[in-house]
Amino acid sequence: MNTKNIKNVILYSFLGFSALVAQEQKIKKANKAFENYAYIDAQKTYLSVVEQGYTSADVYEKLGDSYYFNADLESAAIWYGKLFYEYASNVKPEYLFRYSHALKNIGNYELSDKVMEQFGKVTGVKEQRVKFFNKDRNYLALIEKQSGKFKVYNVEGVNTSGSDFGPSYYNDNTIYFASDRSNIAKKNIHTWTNAPFLNLFKADKDSNQLTNLNNSSKVNGNINSKYHESSTVFTKDGKTMYFTRNNYTDKKKKSDTNGTTKLKLYRAVLKDGRWSNELELPFNSDEYSVAHPALSKDEKRLYFASDMKGTKGLSDLFFVEILGVNKYSEPQNLGSNINTEGRETFPFISNNGDLFFASDGHIGLGGLDIFIAKATPSKKNFEEAYNVGKPINSKYDDFSFILNSSKKEGYFTSNREGGLGNDDIYAFEQVEELITTCDQYLKGIITDAETRALLPGSKVTLLTEDLKPITSTVADGNAFYELPIECDNKYVIRAEEPNYKPTEVDFASSSVFEFNHNQPIQLRKGAPIINNVAAKVGDDLAKLLQLNPIYFDFDKDFIRPDAALELQKVIAVMKEYPNLEIDVRSHTDSRAPFAYNIDLSTRRNKNTIKYIVEKGGMSTSRLTGRGYGEIELTNECADGVNCSEEKHQLNRRSEFIIVKQ
Repeated sequence: MNTKNIKNVILYSFLGFSALVAQEQKIKKANKAFENYAYIDAQKTYLSVVEQGYTSADVYEKLGDSYYFNADLESAAIWYGKLFYEYASNVKPEYLFRYSHALKNIGNYELSDKVMEQFGKVTGVKEQRVKFFNKDRNYLALIEKQSGKFKVYNVEGVNTSGSDFGPSYYNDNTIYFASDRSNIAKKNIHTWTNAPFLNLFKADKDSNQLTNLNNSSKVNGNINSKYHESSTVFTKDGKTMYFTRNNYTDKKKKSDTNGTTKLKLYRAVLKDGRWSNELELPFNSDEYSVAHPALSKDEKRLYFASDMKGTKGLSDLFFVEILGVNKYSEPQNLGSNINTEGRETFPFISNNGDLFFASDGHIGLGGLDIFIAKATPSKKNFEEAYNVGKPINSKYDDFSFILNSSKKEGYFTSNREGGLGNDDIYAFEQVEELITTCDQYLKGIITDAETRALLPGSKVTLLTEDLKPITSTVADGNAFYELPIECDNKYVIRAEEPNYKPTEVDFASSSVFEFNHNQPIQLRKGAPIINNVAAKVGDDLAKLLQLNPIYFDFDKDFIRPDAALELQKVIAVMKEYPNLEIDVRSHTDSRAPFAYNIDLSTRRNKNTIKYIVEKGGMSTSRLTGRGYGEIELTNECADGVNCSEEKHQLNRRSEFIIVKQ
């Protein structure tokens, strides 16, 4: 190689090394911006690095996150997809979930479910989001059942090209909400979203027109600062407001140990028409966020979202008991019925105590979906949460739902297509009640397995998984049966008909509302199967069941406890095979007078049959019998023959002979 070529190699190597160093410096700068939640700035740098050919799993993760946490799930899906396909062995579990979630935003539910299945394999079934997914694998059908209960309308008078969200009722005529409109011209920008900071506004609600919110204006008083304010709730007298604000008290901004300014809850009072005396709630912290307040109807509980210690995911719903002026209990997590490893946020308590909230951890259509959890009878807890369906929910973020229960109307926020800005406020009317109980029915036809003939009058029994009877019915003239069942449960269905072998079928219900399951059952004629042996007329149940001897005390005829245990086995078989008829035969040995043995065995026989009838609930028509004394000895041990005790024992026996099956 000549000198010129050597110089070129050295030059190009140096330039390549310099370019790599430059890229690494850019990534360090982007990572720092990302760690400070300056997602838009970080995003621009990551994109420039990728455009110049540099990629890594970490860059794809952060690029996806920069869109994901700014609710641009369509773009997030692109970068999570690159991570998923180019760095398959390095994908962290949470990015499987985020990719699955983002795929819903572009309508690819099939791939979303496959990625979610992989997420479940990696994290295991104990993960709450996996539990909900496995339980509601037919979630699209479930959501479709729930859909159509609302009519949604665009709202006039409050929405702008910016972000307008978080409506709350002040009274019947006034709505409060958050908006960034006043800071657009001032360029007071939040680096997370590259959008202006939010302030609180209010608007007049037209009593005759739900969609008209007029005369928007900034809230009076000292509430609005140069940082974020949002999400209000008011006491019924209108004199106290709880609201969300950045950690900014007495005109001083505070941050956590990493330099991040969190969200806090504040309380303000109305004085001379102005909100003042803002007071930070005592369970706030510089180290975590507390936001989005909601009040119970009796105003004794304050609900909110937080990522404080004890949170399962990115944010959970909590509550505190209101004990007095600025006196509160310790925060309590609402538990696994509500909270997941994802985001639960924007709670609202309706007049009847039900909880509405937004979540991306529960199974939905994409983005944040709105869910309802019915209050328990005590109003202290909440039942399982259900998706409220379309058109309230969409593949975009849908959140901040409020409802006037008496008027069946309300408002919510969405960043769906068709709005004026990033987030818009929408109005809705509720036209049907939501389905909040999971009613299901098990239905089917009972037929002969060989001839397909209908078998009307067949008895059908619903049993628990461990064979405890729940309820039963009789098939109608068309051999049709119907039984109510609970959701997400395992059952055994038993069908019985005279002259047929009883048949049991295992069955598991689903989690879909008002769902009918078709479960036909075929019955076969044939011998009962006892201990894997096909029993026939003339067989002795005692031998088939390998019963221990039915002992009686000397010269007695009452049923001993050890004998009762054996007779229970006979009862169980007769219950399982209701067509079975038995002839009970009681025998003695020869070591007593003939007449005495006949009398003793007869009394023992009658008490044996009586026990089976009374304890087993059997019809006396299914049992016959007599005492045979020493008439039918099984060996040579007759009168005068010297036999061992063991041989005599063989003659002292009870037989349960099948006479009809």
